Amino acid sequence: MNREFFEKLTKQQLIDLLELDSKNWVACDGVWFQSVERKFGMDEAIFHDEEAWKRFTVIEAKRIKEFLQLPKYAGLDGLAAALPYRINNRCNKCEIIREENRLVYKVVDCRVQTARKRKGMPLHPCKSVAEYEYSGFASIIDSRISCKCLSCYPDIADEGCACGWEFTLKDE
Repeated sequence: MNREFFEKLTKQQLIDLLELDSKNWVACDGVWFQSVERKFGMDEAIFHDEEAWKRFTVIEAKRIKEFLQLPKYAGLDGLAAALPYRINNRCNKCEIIREENRLVYKVVDCRVQTARKRKGMPLHPCKSVAEYEYSGFASIIDSRISCKCLSCYPDIADEGCACGWEFTLKDE
């Protein structure tokens, strides 16, 4: 990495670059997905998306956990601290609701679904992919955390968000 280049940027430029990079990453993710979807169909694209997220979410979580210097068992507070650092969190409108024995994470506005709607494409049936994504991320932050889908396409239970996830500690 060319650190000297980044060290010359202002704080605002760095913030803008983080946002730009996250949008570019989501665009790259969408471009490869749509390529597989067009050539082989949605089922094949979902299969490869699941396989990619099974691996990527572990890499991302380990790096964030190390960056934040979270302990082995970071609990729900550790997860609440780590979620905003996820690359998808930077380009989607998200909210974290921390309650006594659970954490709820909602993607209020999803860049992927918004883009698909804008292009006249069917919504991305992302629930199975997101189950790997969110449960995998949480389990790296703390192996005691379990994840439950509250709402995610195609199983929308909350019209106020693109998807919602509940996290609890298994021993609670």
